[in-house]
Amino acid sequence: MVSIIIPTYNRISFLKKALDSVFSQTFLSYELIVVDDGSTDGTEDYIHSLARDIHYIKIPHSGVSRARNVGIDSSRCEWIAFLDSDDYWLSEKLEKQLQYLKDHPEYRICHTDEIWIKNGVRINQGKKHKKREGWFFIPSLDLCLISPSSVIIHRNVFQDTGMFDESFDFVEDYELWLRITSKYPIGYIDEKLVVKIGGHSDQLSSHIDGIERYRIRALEKIIKDYTITEDFRNHAALTYKKKCSIYITGCHKRNKLDEIQEIQARMEMVLSH
Repeated sequence: MVSIIIPTYNRISFLKKALDSVFSQTFLSYELIVVDDGSTDGTEDYIHSLARDIHYIKIPHSGVSRARNVGIDSSRCEWIAFLDSDDYWLSEKLEKQLQYLKDHPEYRICHTDEIWIKNGVRINQGKKHKKREGWFFIPSLDLCLISPSSVIIHRNVFQDTGMFDESFDFVEDYELWLRITSKYPIGYIDEKLVVKIGGHSDQLSSHIDGIERYRIRALEKIIKDYTITEDFRNHAALTYKKKCSIYITGCHKRNKLDEIQEIQARMEMVLSH
């Protein structure tokens, strides 16, 4: 009934806890797919040593978007859940989400609240990270409001909106949620059913230099998508101009004149359509 996809890359120390949280689920009708993005830390031997039914796929190192897409292509179930290898679930996560989706058939995607732990310390989420239910494309323009580890998505959504864009090395989830929230309302369970671990040295977000540059690129893509409503495109354009302005101000401070010219040229081209 549910395909669980775990992408991983040299995270064997975290992966064990992620897998244990899957094995501890109260809902048992699932297939588990681990997509190894070219690990060299013994992940393959560890997976094969487990006496568990795991569909293990190893690919050349290609990034998390490619790994998740390989998992989606290999999945067989109606619903798809993602779990990042450095996160883990509470035991009733799947059961509660599937019951929620049964009770709310209008939703094709559902997410939950989360516990955040950074450098071993539990931290509070800021107001800007408040989780939402229903239609929330416009709030999603500023920053990512959905965690991949918290969602269950009906596979038809990917057929409609497309999968992860593999040209995005960063903010690939932000880019995908823009496409999805522009066309689908989102279900939400106001319970902390996912634990997100941050602060470790190989966390992708810790290596991003100028994250707004990547969000700007995602906004450019959604603005050019004429399948979304004109109102959504207008709001996306407003957010795009704001983020570009902030980014250009930062470039002035760092004397990155070539980058300023590039952003300004892209703005003129995107907003002229």
